[in-house]
Amino acid sequence: MTTVGIIANPASGRDIRRLVAHGSIFNNDEKANIFRRVLLGLEAVGVERVLIMPESFGIGRRALDGLSVELAASFLPIPVTFTQEDSTRAAKLMAADGVGCIVTIGGDGTNRAVAKESGEVPLMPISTGTNNVFPTMIEGTIAGMAAGLVARGLAEDAVCRQPRLEVVFSMDSDRDWDSCTWVSRPPDDIALVDAAVCDERFVASRAVWDVSKIKELILTRAEPGNIGLSAIGAHVPQGNGVADDSTSLGTEQGLYLRLEPGGKQVLAPIALGLIRNVGLVECRPLRPGDIVSVNGQRPCVLALDGEREIELSPGATAHVRLSVNGPRLICARRALELAARAGFFLRQADPC
Repeated sequence: MTTVGIIANPASGRDIRRLVAHGSIFNNDEKANIFRRVLLGLEAVGVERVLIMPESFGIGRRALDGLSVELAASFLPIPVTFTQEDSTRAAKLMAADGVGCIVTIGGDGTNRAVAKESGEVPLMPISTGTNNVFPTMIEGTIAGMAAGLVARGLAEDAVCRQPRLEVVFSMDSDRDWDSCTWVSRPPDDIALVDAAVCDERFVASRAVWDVSKIKELILTRAEPGNIGLSAIGAHVPQGNGVADDSTSLGTEQGLYLRLEPGGKQVLAPIALGLIRNVGLVECRPLRPGDIVSVNGQRPCVLALDGEREIELSPGATAHVRLSVNGPRLICARRALELAARAGFFLRQADPC
């Protein structure tokens, strides 16, 4: 039985950046509408069963209310803790159940939580967050159809592996960390897009919007046209005396930036309508396996995918490695293209 998991985050698109920038709140009723269209897309391509993460707002239940579908829908038997652990726990159970795909409705933070335990299960992310680089703005109907095609094994070539940042913590800042360290020890945390070292003591409101506090930035990607911290790296030209000539990234390269107010100024959209000049003093590419060690000479906070997560005390060290072993991502357009070429959408005419 072809099964797809769906994880919708009721808290996505509602952080402090909606107040300090110029974004609007992403209404949970609209997320339910998106969810409903995903279900219709899944059923249209032959998905028979969906597993749904329960959450505080009841997005899944609202989507199912009054909807005429034949696919079997059930909710995971897990408690709701109102934290990102709900998404991580749901992803783990879905992967163990053998789902062919997980559809996520949220932002970068939601997908980071899911990717911690999704394993080899492909992800079909729908953007409803604040700053979104990993998920894209895609219509729920199309996302549902693409997810269903992949789950049924009809569009495997539409799935590609994404990079990630792997974080390991150590109290020994002098230890020689290399790629072998991760062989016997899984990462303590991950990021899909960026890891930022912030000159702050506390996690506080989590979302990062004051770039003057950012001292170092590690990116898995730097694509022009994105909003958020990765836009800083995307707006750095080659051969400018700060970035070396290899800064233009390949598909398996990342980027390291060191920021200081007196550096060369880079204009970048940090959040919706929030465009700032950022002082850049160092920019270099990272290749798979490269490690950046963040030494806590003074208290600092490590932010992952735009949200402050870990408080580092003096003497503590975080080692961040660029890895190619990130989640598997579905390209919806490619999935539908492959199905169309195979004649999947053609139907026999009804006999007269």
